[in-house]
Order: sequence, then structure tokens, then C-alpha cells
Amino acid sequence: MDVFKTHGAFSWSELMTTDPEKAAAFYGSLFGWKLEAMPMAGDPAAGVYRVAKVGDVAVGGLAASPKGEPMPPTWGCYVTVDDVDATVAQVQQLGGSILMPVIEIPTVGRMATIRDPQGAVLNIITYSAPAA
Repeated sequence: MDVFKTHGAFSWSELMTTDPEKAAAFYGSLFGWKLEAMPMAGDPAAGVYRVAKVGDVAVGGLAASPKGEPMPPTWGCYVTVDDVDATVAQVQQLGGSILMPVIEIPTVGRMATIRDPQGAVLNIITYSAPAA
């Protein structure tokens, strides 16, 4: 199963933290992850995104929490969907809410953050087709 193409599959984990450098050192040592730093896609002012790899396989990422956001460091999950826009509409029909509307992440895909009727938060994403 390709989790980046399979509707409903958990496909990515991401840490938003107040100190990405310390988090990268901690998780790199703890799990043996190789962390590759790269500029944030589409917004160089947003800082660095660190892709966590087990061997050559990317399994997640670490980034700085948005400035001014009163949130503790938090791991978030992404679930692959066939059509993020249609899924956002379905979330609302089923009584959930949209915390972050659909955005385009250059070279990655389109994503949104949803909340279910009980309050649980989840990211949904439709990945871009790889470049030919």
C-alpha cells in the first residue's frame, strides 16, 4: 500500500515545536533519524523544515510553531484523501469544523486541518503527483 496515494491512510507525522533544533537532536538520538533541513516551501521567511528519515525513507517532519501561537509542542498526523476540497465539504456535512482552510504546499500537495465533532484535530492532504 502506498500511503501517499491511498485514501484514508495515515501518511505523515509532524512536530510543531518551540525549539526545532533541540527536538531534532532529541529525536535524532532517540530513534536514529537522519534530519534533513530545508527552507519552508513557498515562504523562506518561515524558517527551516526538517524532514525525518529512517534510512532513506522520509517518515515525518519538524518545524517551528507559528509565532504568537499559544500552543505547546505537538505532534500532528496527516491522512491522505483523494480530494481535499471534497473531504472538507464532507467534514462540515458530518458535523465537524475546519480549523485551517485548504492551502497549497508547493511541490507537496493541498491540505487542511479539521476538527471532528468531539474536538479531535487532524490534518488531511491530497499529495501532488510527482514531477515527470
